[in-house]
Amino acid sequence: MVSRVRVWLNRTYAENVFFMDQLRRNPAGRAVEIHATHGDPDSPVLAAADTAEPEPEGLSPAAYVEYALAQCERRGIDVFVPRLHQPAIVARRADFEAVGTALLAPPPEAVAVFHDKVIAYEAVQAIGVPVPPWWRVRCADELVSAVDELEGRGYRACFKPASGAGGVGFRMITRSPFSLTQLSGFPSPYVPLGQVLDAVREAEEPVDWLVMPRLEQPEVSVDCLTGTDNRIRLAVGRTKNGRRRGFTLHEQWLEPARRIAEGFGLHHLSNIQFRMLGERPVLMDVNTRPAGGLHQLSQCGVNAPWAAVRLALGDDPGEITPPFLGQDYTVVSGLRPLRPVSLPRQRTEEPGAVSALGAVSALGAVPARAASPEPRAATGARP
Repeated sequence: MVSRVRVWLNRTYAENVFFMDQLRRNPAGRAVEIHATHGDPDSPVLAAADTAEPEPEGLSPAAYVEYALAQCERRGIDVFVPRLHQPAIVARRADFEAVGTALLAPPPEAVAVFHDKVIAYEAVQAIGVPVPPWWRVRCADELVSAVDELEGRGYRACFKPASGAGGVGFRMITRSPFSLTQLSGFPSPYVPLGQVLDAVREAEEPVDWLVMPRLEQPEVSVDCLTGTDNRIRLAVGRTKNGRRRGFTLHEQWLEPARRIAEGFGLHHLSNIQFRMLGERPVLMDVNTRPAGGLHQLSQCGVNAPWAAVRLALGDDPGEITPPFLGQDYTVVSGLRPLRPVSLPRQRTEEPGAVSALGAVSALGAVPARAASPEPRAATGARP
C-alpha cells in the first residue's frame, strides 16, 4: 500500500487553496494530507487544509526555522513548501532532511540572488537576458536624477522596493500636482513627484527603491519546474493583457526563462515574469516560489503542484509537455469557506462538507470570449 504524502504550506497566499485542491486531485490517486499555518486566522488556506495552526508572531528568521523544524518533526511532514522566511529555511535544508522533510524550494544561493532585485538584474544581464534600464535609489537627489534620465529617454518612471513581492510598494511617478483628479474614481498607483520627494526627505531612514520605466503589456509569467540537476521539466507561459489571460509556449518567453531557471539552479517551482520595453520582452521579476496563479495551468491539462511534490520526493516526473493550451480566460472572485474562530482544529467532516462560519473571496478562472479584432491598449506594469 502506497503511503500518504504529508505537505505543509506556511503563511501562503489565499489563492493557493487551488494548489492544495490539485494536490488532492493528483493523477496517481495518492492520498495527500495538507498542513497549513498562517498569521491570519481568516486565511482560507487554513480552512482548506486537513490540519492547521496559527503561526507565532514576532519570531526572528532563525527562531522561525526552529519552529518550522519542530512542526515538520511533530507533524511528520514529507514536503514543506516555504514562503515566509524562505532564505533562512533553505539555508538549513540538511536539518530538514534529517527529520525526513524535503524542501520544495531552491538552494540558498539561488534564493539569495533573487531576493534583491538589483543583484538579480545584474546577474541575469550577465547571462544575456534583457532587463530594463534601472537605478537603485536611496535618497531624494538620486530619485530626481533617475526620473529625469528616464523621462529624457521618453519613458514614464515608476519605482518599487529593491526587495519584495506581490506588487507591494509599486508606484508610478507623475509631474502633475495633487488635485481632485486623484480623489475621483478608484485609488490610482500614480503619485506626484513632489509628494514623493517630500516623503523621502522627511523619512527617518533612507529608502531602497528600484526606479525603472513603466513596462507595457502583455505580461507573461513563465511557470518553471526544475530538477536538482538544473534541467527544466516544465515551462509554460501565462499571458495577461488587460482582463484577458491565456497561455503560450513561444520561445521568446520560454527561452530566457529556461536560461534563468537552469543557469541559477532555481530548483523545484519558480515563476519568471516578463513585460515589453518597446518591441522586446525584458525581465520584470523572478519569484523563487510557486506563483499564486500556478493552478491555472490545469487549463492546459497539467497538474504542476503534484509534479513538483513528486520531484521533491525523488520521483522524477520527467519532461512535461502540456497536451494542449487552454482557451483564453479571465479571473473572477468566488467563495471559499473559513474556519471557526477557534484554532487549532482537525478536519473531521466528510469530504465536501462545509463546516465554516463564513466565506472569503478567492480567485478562479472562467473562459473568455474570442478576442476582439481591435487591439487592447496597454496599461501600467506591476512589479
